[in-house]
Amino acid sequence: MTFERLGLASPLLRAVSSQGYTSPTPIQSQAIPHVLAGSDVLGCAQTGTGKTAAFALPILQLLTAAVQPPRERDRPIRTLILSPTRELAAQIADSFRVYGRHTGLRHSVVFGGVSQRPQVNDLQRGVDILVATPGRLVDLMNQGLVNLRSVEIFVLDEADRMLDMGFLPDLRRVQAKLPARRQTLLFSATMPKAIQHLADALLRDPVRIRVAAVQATTDLIAESVCFVAKQQKPQLLADLLTNQAVARALVFTRTKHGADRVARQLNKAGIRAEAMHGNKSQASRQRTLAGFKSNRPPVLVATDVAARGIDVDDVSHVFNYDLPHEPEMYVHRIGRTGRAGASGIAVSFCDHEERKLLLAIERLIRRKLLVDRAVTVQEADSVSAPRPSVLQDSEPRAPARRWRAAKAKGPRTSSRYAGGKGRRW
Repeated sequence: MTFERLGLASPLLRAVSSQGYTSPTPIQSQAIPHVLAGSDVLGCAQTGTGKTAAFALPILQLLTAAVQPPRERDRPIRTLILSPTRELAAQIADSFRVYGRHTGLRHSVVFGGVSQRPQVNDLQRGVDILVATPGRLVDLMNQGLVNLRSVEIFVLDEADRMLDMGFLPDLRRVQAKLPARRQTLLFSATMPKAIQHLADALLRDPVRIRVAAVQATTDLIAESVCFVAKQQKPQLLADLLTNQAVARALVFTRTKHGADRVARQLNKAGIRAEAMHGNKSQASRQRTLAGFKSNRPPVLVATDVAARGIDVDDVSHVFNYDLPHEPEMYVHRIGRTGRAGASGIAVSFCDHEERKLLLAIERLIRRKLLVDRAVTVQEADSVSAPRPSVLQDSEPRAPARRWRAAKAKGPRTSSRYAGGKGRRW
């Protein structure tokens, strides 16, 4: 399959060729013909499979074929793309810039965390394609600065993250301002029931496309799990980052506070790391992402939401410091390594309370994760009370008398985790 066989126009083929792409990905080859035909599309594909081009290329062609408004300021917004995060919105806008360079179409991107004045100026000059995050878009709509009555194509990207971030009320406000007659495209990395309900409300008789099922993981990624007590995770992470050949690493935590704490602990241990999450300003997040792309620092600690839109090559390691509550997110996380034919390593930490999460992941991928015996503590005798470390945030040490008494009773055989649940021994 080639891009020419998909029926793309010459200007788009030139833009695709200039990027070095010769063959479409599965999501592109399946979605592009249906989008060009004017059908609503419900697509499920993981990040890194080429979803953006799957809707950007046919949208550019459809808009180019239509008659253009006579004056620049008369250009209404004809396509609206909603994205959950600022980084992903900027990445989508950049794709429209690259692919649409020969089309004469104008696009703009609006998101929060920065001044709205430059964004408003772009809108007043007239744009064909608007990429936006829901919060900023609703703000501009409430100010009367955005008119969606002429939207022909509506795209909802990373819909699962939209719902996780609580954007459903904003989505409903946007939907109420869209024309009833439109083409709607919805893409999501996972397809829980909530997304199915959202699709039923937004799409009309959609073409359903599912590519790279969430159970599928590549053989290029070496996956393993380390059983470790919660309080020993910081030391284990520092040891692995120090002793393994890590070129660029992503560390996933469950919370924003956890990301800050882990980044701080790593820096105390002499490992350059930065955290990225939704509480950071847009300027800070852009600096952090630019630094990570240039390998300064080589370690980025992020939450799942903030990691959406991070498109960085040559990530050698992914560390699941906290296991995700959604097993599908495990596949999404480790997919940040092992790209473009390169090998990668994915290491997951599992404490006593996360055992059920690990079992859910193993059910999803239909196999057991390899246990790293070199770092997994199997018996209580193999560890003593936690040693004082710069990696531990002023956590009190267990009294020596209590530890000696516990050790005298012999190792615990009912738990394979170092320390057991809530214990120091």
